[in-house]
Parts: sequence; structure tokens; C-alpha cells
Amino acid sequence: MKIIFLLTSFHIVFLMKVTFRASYDHKNDTFRVRYIILPCIVLALIFHPGRSFSPMEILWSFSEWLEAVAILPQLFLLQRTGVAETLTSHYLFALGGYRVMYLVNWIYRYAMHGKVSWISWIAGTIQSALYADFFYHYLTKVMLGKRMTLPS
Repeated sequence: MKIIFLLTSFHIVFLMKVTFRASYDHKNDTFRVRYIILPCIVLALIFHPGRSFSPMEILWSFSEWLEAVAILPQLFLLQRTGVAETLTSHYLFALGGYRVMYLVNWIYRYAMHGKVSWISWIAGTIQSALYADFFYHYLTKVMLGKRMTLPS
């Protein structure tokens, strides 16, 4: 399953960088990714599972923190342009729905097995909160057949 995930991820990057390169919005994409990468590195070094500084633990923690805020550049771009294409809004809604299902999974795991990954819970809650405003606009516009616009 991990191999399929990696292959589809590489394929998406290929599509973005090669096939759909002309659709990239240079003018409005001004978000500086380093503003989310550096805090995620610091959080991973401070908050990671276990007591050792194992590279795998730190990398896992980094990926959790990064996944929580990885949507920020897309949301920032949507905020700048004030409008989202239908396909883009459906895609973002699916990504947010995926994270909500993660939260449901963690609640289930806690209820059935007593296992808690507090880093995953906190990161998942942060990501879900970042999606909340988008979900509201999606449900009140796109689901009613209207064009999705965001307040500027």
C-alpha cells in the first residue's frame, strides 16, 4: 500500500511540474513555504514520540506537523484570488474529509484499544480547524451549485 501511495504521490508531482506547468499562478502564489517548514522542524525536535532522538521518530513527527499545515499555501492562494475552480474546491474538500476520517479513526482506536498518539491528535485538530472556514464556504456555495468565492 505504501508503494502505491508513493507512486501516486510522485505521479501527482510529475503532473504538477510537467503536464500542468502552464496553469501555475506565479503572480498570486506568494506564500513562503519556509514559514511552515521551519516551525515544523522545531516542533518535531521538541515533540516527538519516545525519549530518544531517533531520526525515524523525528521524521515521523515532522511529517505529522507538516501535514497539519501543508494546506496553508493553497488556502492562502485561494484567499488572494478570492475564487476557486469547482474541481479545486472538490479536491480540497476531499483532502479535508480525509483528515476528518483520520480523527474518527483515532477516536475509534482510543475507544477500542486505548492507544493515543497525542502528536497526531493535536496535528489533526489543527488541520481540521484550518479547513473549517473552507468547509463552510464549500457547503454554502459549491453544494448549492454556486461558484465558490472567498472573502478577500
